[in-house]
Amino acid sequence: MATTERPPSTSRLRTWMLEGLSDMGKGGGHTGPHAEPEPPHQGQRWWRVMCLTGVDYFSTLGYQPGIAALAAGLLSPVATVVLVVVTLAGALPVYRRVAEESPHGEGSIAMLERLLSFWQGKLFVLTLLGFAATDFLITITLSAADASTHLVENPHLSEALHGQQMLITLFLVALLGAVFLKGFLEAIGVAVALVGVYLALNLVVVITGLWHVVTAGHVITDWSSALTTQHGNVFAMIGVALIVFPKLALGLSGFETGVAVMPHVKGGPGDTEQRPAGRIRDTKKLLTTAALIMSCFLIATSFITTLLIPEKEFEEGGDANGRALAYLAHAYLGNAFGTVYDVSTIAILWFAGASAMAGLLNLMPRYLPRYGMAPHWARAVRPMVIVFTLVAFLVTWIFDADVDQQGGAYATGVLVLISSAAIAVTIAARKAGQRGWTLTFAVISAVFLYTTVVNVIERPDGVKIGACFIAGIMLVSLLSRLARAFELRVTSVSLDPLAERFIRDMASRKMRFIANEPDRRDKAEYRDKIEQIRADNDLPEQEDFVFVEVTVTDPSEFEAGLTVRGEVLHDRYRVLTLESASIPNALAALLLHIRDATGRTPHIYFEWTEGNPFANFLRFFLFGQGEVAPVTREVLREAEPDRERRPRVHAG
Repeated sequence: MATTERPPSTSRLRTWMLEGLSDMGKGGGHTGPHAEPEPPHQGQRWWRVMCLTGVDYFSTLGYQPGIAALAAGLLSPVATVVLVVVTLAGALPVYRRVAEESPHGEGSIAMLERLLSFWQGKLFVLTLLGFAATDFLITITLSAADASTHLVENPHLSEALHGQQMLITLFLVALLGAVFLKGFLEAIGVAVALVGVYLALNLVVVITGLWHVVTAGHVITDWSSALTTQHGNVFAMIGVALIVFPKLALGLSGFETGVAVMPHVKGGPGDTEQRPAGRIRDTKKLLTTAALIMSCFLIATSFITTLLIPEKEFEEGGDANGRALAYLAHAYLGNAFGTVYDVSTIAILWFAGASAMAGLLNLMPRYLPRYGMAPHWARAVRPMVIVFTLVAFLVTWIFDADVDQQGGAYATGVLVLISSAAIAVTIAARKAGQRGWTLTFAVISAVFLYTTVVNVIERPDGVKIGACFIAGIMLVSLLSRLARAFELRVTSVSLDPLAERFIRDMASRKMRFIANEPDRRDKAEYRDKIEQIRADNDLPEQEDFVFVEVTVTDPSEFEAGLTVRGEVLHDRYRVLTLESASIPNALAALLLHIRDATGRTPHIYFEWTEGNPFANFLRFFLFGQGEVAPVTREVLREAEPDRERRPRVHAG
């Protein structure tokens, strides 16, 4: 009995794990917890969607002031002002333009993808996906690590949880994965509540901190005196602030998420799928409002934390390390309020990890399956959740659940994405003939590229992690593409009237096709080809043929529709012409379509390709041609298991 019960159980587990797999890629869509945009009448107001972005963006207040204090010391408020200027004058205009150029949430990666074709375009996108994976995965691990810091450092829990930060962080990451395995739908209402409460509590802490700074006048004079002694004059301070600015780049996170959630914005009643003007306008409001709110909080929090918290408390092991605002909440508003603040911070940090996980699950299916660079199981959400959770465990272990150590990797991912967005909008402005904007965006691109390079030089761990993700994505992608090389990739076949007439005329007799590589296309080429095929296959002269010619377009593409056109050349030779990324796949799809349309088994004749078989296979894999005859036969074998119904392939 036990033996007979096992297969249904295995089948149920497999069905549950691969739920949603069949919907992958239909209609150009993509899977994921919030993948499909809401219908226009059910969309959300922009300020509510802003809160969905805010769980990622605003949650950085949990650790940004402490990171700024460690990086810039007494100069932290000045360096933060530089960060705010770059945010409002650099990142914000860039992403407002990205929203305009990709109103369906594709983001800057899609903008750059359109500029490059063939394999270099695919490899470039895979590289950016590696940095995006760095950004999102480090968001998960860093947010979980900071949430565990707030738990461990809480006065009511510090004794019980001391030394358990690694376990708590792993538990929070595992809990996040478990929620997604069960089935996670982003609740914008929850995001609104979390962001509202969190910002309100931060406002209380900021007002209290500013009150203590103002009432204790010596605090400002002590700080300004120490600052002058340390750095001399204002120009020296600004110079140092510019130098340390790359270390504060975490405060720029959230813009890419802001564009990704665009499909949820309700927009206007006159919006169309091609030009959702209302959605673009409201998304620009979303990005601007979020940037202004965050900028105000960044300046205020860096000011009060620098002036009110002793410098040694920011260092590793200090009470303010990774939790500067929580330190002030406990110190000036009591442990009861401080605990409420800790709970709010932990909740929004955990939800920021959820937003990052959802971003990963939406980003990868947008590209990899379309490239044929994802295993079949990667099309489903749950297997990918397990993969991302295990990778997050590894990253947490490597960085010892430390917020400060992960800052470099996080900043690298953020800066690479922002730099790519700045370059993309520069190119878009240049193509639109907007000289002023082209120059502006070029300057912004230079600033972000400089920041990225400096960050990589000072904290190479970020680019190392990014390189690991890039290498992993490329390896898995190429292996998946290799494993799926013999799949029937054609999504549809359509014939023009003349091509249909050719097929209809042949349906009353044996259907014979000749695969021909178009060369001169003169009368001699087709006459010689027919004579060669007849001689090689010992066919009688009365046999009739139709030529099939495939022109390779972009061999790096994977799936596409097939349009077949009929031609009569030299008043005698019937030719079916096709364009495809792969000759064997196009021929196999055409033969199967003809079989299904006529009920007859077609035959196709090939000439053997000269050269090394392995080299010819590489030509097929990379360029869509090569050893066509055996590959066409293999594609047919995989597509049609029944040998009796399979179109016949002849090579001589």
